[in-house]
Amino acid sequence: MKNLPMPDSSTMNFTNPYPSARSAVLGRNVVSTSQPLAAQAGLRMLLAGGNAVDAAIATAMALTVVEPTGCGLGSDGFAMVWDGKELHGLNASGRSPAAWSADRFVGHGAMPDKGWDAVTVPGAVSAWSTLSRRFGRLPFADLARPAIDYARNGFPVSPVIAHLWAMGGARLGDQPGFAECFLPGGRAPHAGEVFRSEAHASTLEAIADSHGEAFYRGALAQSIAAHARAHGAVLTEDDLANHRADWCGTLAQPFAGSVVHELPPNGQGIAALMALGMMQTLGVGKQPLDHIDTVHLSIEAMKFALADLHRYNADRDAMQVSPNALLDPAYLAERARLIDRNRASDPGHGRPKPGGTVYVAAADASGMMVSFIQSNYMGFGSGIVVPGTGISLQNRGHGFSLERGHANQVGPAKRPSHTIIPAFAMHADGTPQMAFGVMGGPMQSQGHVQMALRVLHYAQNPQAAADAPRWRMTGGRQVAVEPGFDAGVASELAARGHEVTVESGSGVFAFGGAQLVLRQGDAYIAGSDPRKDGQAVAF
Repeated sequence: MKNLPMPDSSTMNFTNPYPSARSAVLGRNVVSTSQPLAAQAGLRMLLAGGNAVDAAIATAMALTVVEPTGCGLGSDGFAMVWDGKELHGLNASGRSPAAWSADRFVGHGAMPDKGWDAVTVPGAVSAWSTLSRRFGRLPFADLARPAIDYARNGFPVSPVIAHLWAMGGARLGDQPGFAECFLPGGRAPHAGEVFRSEAHASTLEAIADSHGEAFYRGALAQSIAAHARAHGAVLTEDDLANHRADWCGTLAQPFAGSVVHELPPNGQGIAALMALGMMQTLGVGKQPLDHIDTVHLSIEAMKFALADLHRYNADRDAMQVSPNALLDPAYLAERARLIDRNRASDPGHGRPKPGGTVYVAAADASGMMVSFIQSNYMGFGSGIVVPGTGISLQNRGHGFSLERGHANQVGPAKRPSHTIIPAFAMHADGTPQMAFGVMGGPMQSQGHVQMALRVLHYAQNPQAAADAPRWRMTGGRQVAVEPGFDAGVASELAARGHEVTVESGSGVFAFGGAQLVLRQGDAYIAGSDPRKDGQAVAF
């Protein structure tokens, strides 16, 4: 990583100073995601006359098949859609079973991270259906065809996913239904081996034919609830039937002449906005991109934002302070004044855990842009797979707190604090600029800050921004950096009191996976993270 010169204009810089064989992808219709077959599923919708929403949904459906290590039919989902006139935000995360209470988890040191007591109502299917009904152009059933084909006729497993599949199998192979679905012949498939799942294909057909109703109020819902009862869990048919996806709007933060948008809590996007607000106050951007001052102040602002996130973030209805109060310019200026420009601090934020997620950015020639994310949380999630359906269930219940009186304390019919977040950037004049996201558990808000800084403030092209070595806070004054991170900057961070470690080979999970689509005139510039198997595709 080198200290890069300050940009002297707003012109996009297409040079790439980082080790990568990838170039930015340009076109008037584009999809960027973490698995090539899924990206091509979305592209097929655009070629068939569909719009960016159709492409994003088809990609998301395909990802449940070809990247089950990050998402599944039992995932949660969030989205932002620029429809050509307005930016919309959708929260399709699920709520806890109505029978959950704090007493159910007495004796636990933390919320379970696997098994049925980690499962909240899955929301991804409702995200697909809700988005399609409001904005889609193609018939809903058409969007599922690539995914059904991959599931029924098979697909060759890609290398990064094969590695994660083996890790997930070793951890979750004893969970109900997991081995039957994901460990054919008693092991995870190797890279290049063809994997098939007729059960997954049939379930996708039922979802497609019913516009998602079968999942929440039909035969699939009955199968999910019956499996829960058989294993002593309390998720019911009523919990599934009562689920709803909510149009929630967005929160916004001016930064570098643009406006960055995130969804309101229960997601962690507000932490990215808080950090960007503090960085703006601190004057981040006056030094070169990878200068020690730029990096140090970015880390410190993120640290303070995560401290507040850990304390306050929760289901919107349970929050003890308003999101707007956390984004108040005076409050952010007050927080920024606590940051020492020359010394690392420890404001006491929590210690996040790694996770698995998939993200899709899509845009079309009409100007529609979509930022969409779905996840099982920790890789395969809970490890629970409903027999005969291919439905792998998330472990979002682990996101609750057991602290008495905390806004995020586990309770009935409540959304947990959530790691997955889509992001969007607008020009100051209200026109759309970029759909972007960085999958990877608690790395996501940290990744959003680094992508916004690189693209919006320093005019790096999306592929270079995705390639650049990243930092990640892990607790206290501890900061992890990737092997390509500039050794001189790392040394200067250590001199300022940061406890720096180089995490070799951990980028698959720890440093996330970015996908970005930037609008430039009547076309788009896209990047796809080399830490994943994915690609950006366009025409």
